[in-house]
Amino acid sequence: MPPPHLPTTQSAVLAIEAVTARHGRTVRAQHDIGRDRTFAGLVGPGGPDGEPDALPHEALLEFDGRPAVTVRLFTHDEVTVTVEGIAFDVDRDRVPGFLNALWSDLVHVKARTFPPSTTLIVTVPGEPSHREAIGVHDLTPWLAGRIR
Repeated sequence: MPPPHLPTTQSAVLAIEAVTARHGRTVRAQHDIGRDRTFAGLVGPGGPDGEPDALPHEALLEFDGRPAVTVRLFTHDEVTVTVEGIAFDVDRDRVPGFLNALWSDLVHVKARTFPPSTTLIVTVPGEPSHREAIGVHDLTPWLAGRIR
């Protein structure tokens, strides 16, 4: 079953706050609204047909505890989730499931000896795993504790 559609930045923020509360964490949110405060102002004056679109809204969410996590929601359905300094591009509708998997400890680091590589893998049930490479010097104590 696909995750519920989150059409706006505000709907995504509310869904993320619900997941955060379920896991007993706190979140700090910073909202940027309007063309003068967001990256949407760099795109142009309106939508693809030249019509003015709704006010652009972006948000930066920072969570307490370990792992260190931030979520940056951009105006045009783009989302970057950063876990211990490792950035993931996650579909807006899938961010609550990603965070739920992360805080439910469905995360591991795959390390290979030859050729040497390290990958952070977040396993979201019912979806393909999210994978990002980790540099040797990017291993934090939290990441090192999840090496398989």
